[in-house]
Amino acid sequence: MMTKKQLQLLVVDDEPFNLEIILAHLEDKNFGLHTAQNGEVAWEMLSKSPTQYDLVLLDRMMPKLDGIAVLQRMKKHNELKNIPVIIQTARASEEDIEEGLAAGALFYLTKPFNKNQLISLVTSVTQDRQRYLELQKKVHQHSRTLTLLDTGHFSFQTLNEAQNLASLLADTCPNPTRIVTGLSELLINAIEHGNLGIGYAEKSVIQRDGSWLQEIEKRLQQPENKTKKVHVSYTRHNSYIEFIIVDEGQGFKWEKYLDLDPARAFDSHGRGIALAKMGSFSKLNYEGCGNKVTAIVDI
Repeated sequence: MMTKKQLQLLVVDDEPFNLEIILAHLEDKNFGLHTAQNGEVAWEMLSKSPTQYDLVLLDRMMPKLDGIAVLQRMKKHNELKNIPVIIQTARASEEDIEEGLAAGALFYLTKPFNKNQLISLVTSVTQDRQRYLELQKKVHQHSRTLTLLDTGHFSFQTLNEAQNLASLLADTCPNPTRIVTGLSELLINAIEHGNLGIGYAEKSVIQRDGSWLQEIEKRLQQPENKTKKVHVSYTRHNSYIEFIIVDEGQGFKWEKYLDLDPARAFDSHGRGIALAKMGSFSKLNYEGCGNKVTAIVDI
């Protein structure tokens, strides 16, 4: 069994007291914790060791080089642009949030800190990061002969099967490490929100409790869900690859999840579809009640 690496967190704040609070809240969570007292020091650390850090908790308001400027630099750097960033701020107006989203922030944490909120958000983001790292390793394990695949039909039920299938199918595409993250998001969404019927508010609660994985496993064993599957069709056309993903659930209101929404900026989830649309696929189209999605990758 592969041993999971200890994730490394960089905490950036020009107030020593804030650094002490964050470190105290996270010291027993099995993270490698690093600190920077301002944006300039943070950028020096990040640019010197771009593969070291797995999450950045970034203060927004700092002298000289503020958090938005650090984030903008990260998004222009090939090795830093995919590191998740939590903006910690006392500025939470709609305009401030939209500016942060435009710069590339996905997560917000308000000051003063609430310990439970901090731990819940960091746990959620690092779990996603761990899955991302595992997918990046898996996608290189498949033979490139998969590019010879013209059509295929697949069915699966579990999270592990979803991850394995995402890495397999991504390897048929150009730039598979970019495609695999979006494909994984769509397949997991088809399980949890589709077949298992976990709604947005309900996921917020179980993530806050740290019981997301346990809830998925429990629902998979319920009689009404034991035979449900997610079905994936793969077709290679002359100029693009088409994935059609269909679950056996009741669907969901997919329209509001296609784009990043400032109203959800402080939530620990709800960005997967938007990120898949933005970063992995040329086109992403949901149909009907939301239990069918077509994703296109240009060749």
